[in-house]
Amino acid sequence: MQASYNDIAEWYDQFLRERPVYTEVILPNMLALVGEVKGEVICDLACGQGWVARELARSGAHVTGLDLAPNLLAFARRYEEQEPQGIVYIQGDAQRADPLSDSQFTGCVCVMALINIPDLQATFQSIRRILKPGGWFVFAIPHPCFETPHAQWIPVPDPEHTLGRIVTGYFDERQWFSSNPDGVRSRVADHHRMLSTYLNTLSASGFVLERVLEPGPSARQAERVPGNRE
Repeated sequence: MQASYNDIAEWYDQFLRERPVYTEVILPNMLALVGEVKGEVICDLACGQGWVARELARSGAHVTGLDLAPNLLAFARRYEEQEPQGIVYIQGDAQRADPLSDSQFTGCVCVMALINIPDLQATFQSIRRILKPGGWFVFAIPHPCFETPHAQWIPVPDPEHTLGRIVTGYFDERQWFSSNPDGVRSRVADHHRMLSTYLNTLSASGFVLERVLEPGPSARQAERVPGNRE
């Protein structure tokens, strides 16, 4: 059954806290790309319950989080009350970012959210609008070459690599739901796009690519999903 992040806010907050891929794989690599943030004015676009915004604020950044889902923002504000970091949370659509001013930020992050946003070009253009000249943008997405609709792990007859990945429909850009009952994609659909679509849309929006990371799993994540080693 199709839902929104607003509908699953409580479940999603717990999901984030229980999955090591977020804190042990995505977060440290995102922070490596961002670099030193003390004194930076940063937008956490599609911030959800604020897990990234809090890490940036703890490192000395001035953070504003924007998200469409009021129930997720309620969790974010609750965390802010428990541990005040000076983070401002605003409700708004990342595709337009209407509540945010032109040239307001020195940097912007968008972590595991572009896959949920229908209009990628409008989103990148809005990010360009809210960034100061020379501002930076860091985002994280599931690897689109391997996280295609209905991709799956299979055993392979190789003593060094015991799991392989079946990938189908890579060129078929569309919205899709997963059949995994324990995952996010079975509740909230993703937009599958080719890697070239992300890169070319970035270029068309005026961004210049500086660095890409393809991180491997942490020990706990590899134990949870052995195929991630591959």
